[in-house]
Amino acid sequence: MAAKKKTTVKYRPAPGYVLIEPRVPEKKTASGIYLPESSDEKPQEGKVLAVGDPIVEKDQKINSPAKVGQTVIYKKWGGTEIKLEGTEYIFAKFDDILAISTR
Repeated sequence: MAAKKKTTVKYRPAPGYVLIEPRVPEKKTASGIYLPESSDEKPQEGKVLAVGDPIVEKDQKINSPAKVGQTVIYKKWGGTEIKLEGTEYIFAKFDDILAISTR
């Protein structure tokens, strides 16, 4: 059994943002059929790697809804995609997070 890759974060998100590592979509269906890369849909689920400081709006402090290590679902067109050292990440605003996994 292969060891799970541990991701080290070299960047801290700006206030109001989280750094997410998108889930890699499956290339094979449950029945064993391999899908072409052209069928890839942009993932909307990923793991939170880092959380920026809270933001203040209208004299109210707003904290991140998610913590480091949690799996979240985020808006399909939310966030900014970047590629660092060959790996894709998303910097998303706190309000781009739609749900947090309870698993």
